[in-house]
Amino acid sequence: RLFDLDPDLLPLFQYNCKKFASPQECLSAPEFLDHIRKVMLVIDAAVSHLENLSCLEEYLCNLGKKHQAVGVKVESFSTVGESLLYMLERCLGTAFSPDVREAWSKLYGAVVKAMRRGWETLPEGD
Repeated sequence: RLFDLDPDLLPLFQYNCKKFASPQECLSAPEFLDHIRKVMLVIDAAVSHLENLSCLEEYLCNLGKKHQAVGVKVESFSTVGESLLYMLERCLGTAFSPDVREAWSKLYGAVVKAMRRGWETLPEGD
């Protein structure tokens, strides 16, 4: 779904300097599948620490810095969020109620907010 929503994200997923000719080629690459597993581990950590997301702040901020370093734009996280919600809706079916959607949106929003701090640079001494 990610590449359907924003095909311009495909070039961000280059492994060993290999450019993918199509989204399908990228989606079947072991490196991309590993990346997806890592994304899901972050989501799992957020769910596991739902009552205390602040304990993940530094980790998520550093993760944001890493994404910035490889050229990811903050705006791309909204597309990732749409893809996540789409996947959840497809997998959960009728159990994906408006309340469930809102809860996932809030959780994902909190993760992205922490990651966005990786893009922000404060002047020294602040």
